[in-house]
Amino acid sequence: MILYKKTLSFLTASLLGLACLGTVQAQEQPKKPECIAPAQPGGGFDLTCRLAQNGFAQTKILEAPMRTVYMPGGIGAVAYNNIVAQRPADGNAIVAFSGGSLLNLAQGKFGKYNVNDVKWLAAVGSDYGVAIVRNDSPYTDLKSLMEAFKADPSKIVLGAGGSVGSQDWMKAALTAKAAGVDYKKMRFVAFEGGGEAVTALRGGHIQAYMGDAAEARTMLDGGAPIRILAVFNDKRLPGKMSDIPTAAEQGFDINWPIIRGFYMGPKVSDGEYNWWVDAFNKLMKTPEFAQMQEQQGLFPFDKAGAELDSYVKERVQFYTELADSFGLIKK
Repeated sequence: MILYKKTLSFLTASLLGLACLGTVQAQEQPKKPECIAPAQPGGGFDLTCRLAQNGFAQTKILEAPMRTVYMPGGIGAVAYNNIVAQRPADGNAIVAFSGGSLLNLAQGKFGKYNVNDVKWLAAVGSDYGVAIVRNDSPYTDLKSLMEAFKADPSKIVLGAGGSVGSQDWMKAALTAKAAGVDYKKMRFVAFEGGGEAVTALRGGHIQAYMGDAAEARTMLDGGAPIRILAVFNDKRLPGKMSDIPTAAEQGFDINWPIIRGFYMGPKVSDGEYNWWVDAFNKLMKTPEFAQMQEQQGLFPFDKAGAELDSYVKERVQFYTELADSFGLIKK
């Protein structure tokens, strides 16, 4: 009888433990999930949030509907400071980031906070830098453009979006460096977007546009009179752009991935953080997600949890050294 009671007590305790575990696991799923887009509606951050929002809705991985909250300012700085200082333990909130966010972090543009002050959650896709010329340009490959650039930097005007220190400026500066040209001597014109840059390209006001692969692919599909000379990646891109050689294939070390993903507050519990990591890992394996990735012009770049954390920190270190070499970090 005593053995029976002890066994019964043990089973009861075990069942209660399992029930409690189930309750804890159920509580870890966010009840009011939201994606913070660190910009006004439209643009890359909004796109990143929509990818998560629509993906989780279609696959039913997330039970509660996700809303998007817009928090513009400082190209991500306002949202970064808000989540670290005011909502560090909010397990409902994920914040969109891009390669541009990491570049700004590297240059100290997020105030007193650095890359170690948040939990890096998941990357959901990437774009890549490309070198674009007019379709009737005398430069038929990257080598011919680089030779002309090196021979007389004043005759090659590079165009892109963003001011000095931005991602697009960095792509131009790396192109100059690879050509053996002092970046201080390069002629660079900043535009509001790809459409304006292509108009300048067609008018002969610039000789090359340092753009993004997804944007360039959309332009080509729309009949834009452009030619893509190289992709700034270590391997060729899949699909329609598989016939475009990389810069490395043509003898130039230019690699510029533009990742998109999410981070969370620094004090979010391990349980809540791991729920999101598992959720993104599940989402990124679904056919629905692959289709949405393609529709948004993103290329596969699926990393989450510790793998993404390592990648982000390595990338920020690279950006820091790069920015310093271009004299962009104040000392």
